[in-house]
Amino acid sequence: MNVNTIALLHPGNMGVTIGAAAATSGAQVVWASTGRSHATGKRAGNAGLKDVVNVSDAVRQSQVVLSVCPPHAAVDVAQEVAAMNFRGVYVDANAVSRATAEEIGGILTKSGASFVDGGIIGSPVKQAGTTRLYLSGDRAEDVARLFAASMLDARAIGNQPGAASALKMAYAAWTKSTDVLILAIRAFAAHEGVEKALLDEWSVSQPALAKKCDRAAAVAVPKAWRYVGEMNEIAAAFEAAGLPKGFHLAVAQLCERLACFKDQTDPAPTVATVIDILAQRAGYRL
Repeated sequence: MNVNTIALLHPGNMGVTIGAAAATSGAQVVWASTGRSHATGKRAGNAGLKDVVNVSDAVRQSQVVLSVCPPHAAVDVAQEVAAMNFRGVYVDANAVSRATAEEIGGILTKSGASFVDGGIIGSPVKQAGTTRLYLSGDRAEDVARLFAASMLDARAIGNQPGAASALKMAYAAWTKSTDVLILAIRAFAAHEGVEKALLDEWSVSQPALAKKCDRAAAVAVPKAWRYVGEMNEIAAAFEAAGLPKGFHLAVAQLCERLACFKDQTDPAPTVATVIDILAQRAGYRL
């Protein structure tokens, strides 16, 4: 596949590093600043991405469109690109269920584009070995090659769109939900007056869990607001597989309660501050 230009929609904390990885491999990566924040513009500029101002211009001059956006916006972004009669390869790398990925694929292929389903696992790309981009669809191998010279590990896992999204759902169903669940458990124990006894028991039988709590508060909680849509997608995926959806709907509700910590890193949230907020949201004080 001869690719000179890739349009990135839109360069958030994760997406901008995916775009930079494509640029490292030789493609020009463009983005559209219209309607985007100053922080987004700064991220994109620091990553060496080219601002072409309008989404329509970005799509028109690109052979590949790469969508990395919040999951609730994934279908709308796909519809916007399809309305521009895009005929290249559309890569949806969002945290959506197989059903949503298939819906997006239908939108794009109906308009004449090729569709590749993607799922990102790991942190923003800062060093080799930290981030995988799983891809599925007829052009998955072609898209994986676009990142061959970068620190991003792009892996094609099949010709059927939806597989990459299903893998992402399965992975995040454990990693992200357990970070939130363990903090809810600490809040419950505090409410019942047994938090110290729980920590003492953990020190004997589950010594890693106290440290997991600290990391979940400091690292996961500032990003929890982003997980709401993803947890709803996971819930829908579980339901489609005949499994209870309630696990991840509950996690989505907890993430909504933690939205007050949005992007807070200095100081990072502590277990104690998280427990206090969960208690307040539940209508009591400790």
